[in-house]
Amino acid sequence: MGRQQVGSLASTDRRKLIRGLGLGGLAALLPSSEAWADDRVRLPLPGGPDQRELTTIFPGKGKMILQRTRPPLLETPFEVFDEGVFTPNDRFYVRWHWASIPSAIDADAFRLKIHGHVEREVSLSLKDIATLPRFEIAAVNQCSGNSRGLFEPRVSGAQWANGSMGNARWTGVRLKDLLDKAGVKAGAVQVRFSGLDEPVVDEAPDFKKSLDLDHARNGEVMVAYAMNGAQLPLLNGFPLRLVVPGWYSTYWVKMLSDIEVLDKPDELYWMKTAYRIPDVPGANIKPGQTGFKTVPINRMVPRSFVTNLRDGGSVKAGSPVALRGIAFGGDCGVKSVEFSGDSGASWFPAELGADEGTYSFRRFTGSLPALAAGSHAVMVRCTNTNGLVQPIEAVWNTNGFMQNGIETLRFQAA
Repeated sequence: MGRQQVGSLASTDRRKLIRGLGLGGLAALLPSSEAWADDRVRLPLPGGPDQRELTTIFPGKGKMILQRTRPPLLETPFEVFDEGVFTPNDRFYVRWHWASIPSAIDADAFRLKIHGHVEREVSLSLKDIATLPRFEIAAVNQCSGNSRGLFEPRVSGAQWANGSMGNARWTGVRLKDLLDKAGVKAGAVQVRFSGLDEPVVDEAPDFKKSLDLDHARNGEVMVAYAMNGAQLPLLNGFPLRLVVPGWYSTYWVKMLSDIEVLDKPDELYWMKTAYRIPDVPGANIKPGQTGFKTVPINRMVPRSFVTNLRDGGSVKAGSPVALRGIAFGGDCGVKSVEFSGDSGASWFPAELGADEGTYSFRRFTGSLPALAAGSHAVMVRCTNTNGLVQPIEAVWNTNGFMQNGIETLRFQAA
């Protein structure tokens, strides 16, 4: 079963946490004088370009695929996902909307404001938040546009491969407990969130996202101050970020500083216009299709990946081929993972690893029989606990969102 914890922070842990949160300043967010890249990687992007720079010069980050410098978009190299269920903080992908991001934060002066349709406006310091009951949950954070670079025909936007996702154990406080501090008034319908990043020009819309009140108060949505047992990295949202398990990361507001309770639906740009999907199963339409309704993007869908083989790589002919990978159910758990070595004519069950929680990556293993020399392929699919299965065909929509078609990995036996 998944592990979720609510309880009082032990006094020793609390003191350590408060000391950690009390950093007065952090290293510069963006490098200024060094070369951006120290290597290159080839990504299987059909629309190209398939070469991307690798960089190690962003603070708190190891070697990452550089998709964009300002605002920083850093993709996790895919081999990292073979190392374990939880994505290391220094290899966890980065995605911001605006380039105006604080390069240092005075944690002692920082305050989280809760206001709007509430009984009383509150302003909480990090020390105030650290005294609230602790909550912990494992959850995948995945960009809405993860794998956008694999869309055919190509769509506009950041051309990610499969690495704009990561899995972490998040520690913080339940959003419900924070809202209770302010006292939500009758008639409230949504809760809106914003952070310390700002638009680069005055007329651009400040990045704000909203959740329905019942969702915000479901006991799983949380405000995190730590990931994988360590302080949040600056690039991943220090000092606080919203965590919305099972939903795409557009809702996981970073550097969270403002929570506003609304008595009417949010009609601002980032809900009414941006991050909307076709209101059809899987958000899957045909290129050129029009006349469909749209809704704000919301729940994630199941995905699975082989992690120990490289597309275009090679294996030894005449020997069984070990398979290892990760899967997640999206907005629920993983029921099963299957693989096929004959283009989907037959499927075989993989063995599932430990269950780290409903919203976490889950490891799987399997093997293909000894293969003759030549070209081969393996397909992998996940079925989640709600019975939703990855589709055989790749998903397509104009924004490049919610890709979860069955992955096919091609390789040579020699």
